[in-house]
Amino acid sequence: MTAVVPRVGSQAPDFTARNQHGEQVRLSEYQGRRDVVLVFYPYAFSRVCTSELDALRDRPELLARAEFLAISCDPMFTLRAYAEAERLDFGLLTDFWPHGAIASAYGVFDAERGCAVRGSFVIDQTGVVRWSVVNPMAEARDPDDYAEALANLRPGLG
Repeated sequence: MTAVVPRVGSQAPDFTARNQHGEQVRLSEYQGRRDVVLVFYPYAFSRVCTSELDALRDRPELLARAEFLAISCDPMFTLRAYAEAERLDFGLLTDFWPHGAIASAYGVFDAERGCAVRGSFVIDQTGVVRWSVVNPMAEARDPDDYAEALANLRPGLG
């Protein structure tokens, strides 16, 4: 069975995962409180992934506009070391077990490589997908695209 990327306008698949500190994070807990940006990436400590997440880290004004949750299939302890090494203050969620379940629910799991591809989803406070993009493994995403997608959620506030 092939998973499909959730369509813009559809309800975002809910999930529960652990962050780099071992704390449980449930997507639906943000409903009514905060917009969420899911940033699926292949591997902690890899060159392109690190450049992408560092670019987000260096945009505090962007991070303040939504809850950014970066998701990979790396184990929690790897994500903790990665967050400390790169000074990443936003949530890094592990999709390690069941391996790739969250990425699969979002249609961005590469079963041959055992990792997520570069999929991004902006989810509004009602839990609806409002924007998404899926890039090839080697192609980094532009943080300005997140800023534009978030500004379009509530025009005039961005």
